[in-house]
Amino acid sequence: MLVISRRAGESIVIADGIEIEVLETGHNRVKLGIRAPREIAVLRKEVELTRHENQAANRAIPSDLLSSVLGKLHR
Repeated sequence: MLVISRRAGESIVIADGIEIEVLETGHNRVKLGIRAPREIAVLRKEVELTRHENQAANRAIPSDLLSSVLGKLHR
């Protein structure tokens, strides 16, 4: 992991077209601004983890059981 110190108003550049700027710092908080091309997903880590957990849970449900439950909901 690369650790870089930045102050409000300073930024770092990652690859082509990705810039992360420190907008504000406060008590135990940092507000970041991220500029990136639209085709690059920018997610908070907890959102990405939840998405992966949901996908894993979805794969764990047998498709015939899922179809049965969905059929009952549509009645």
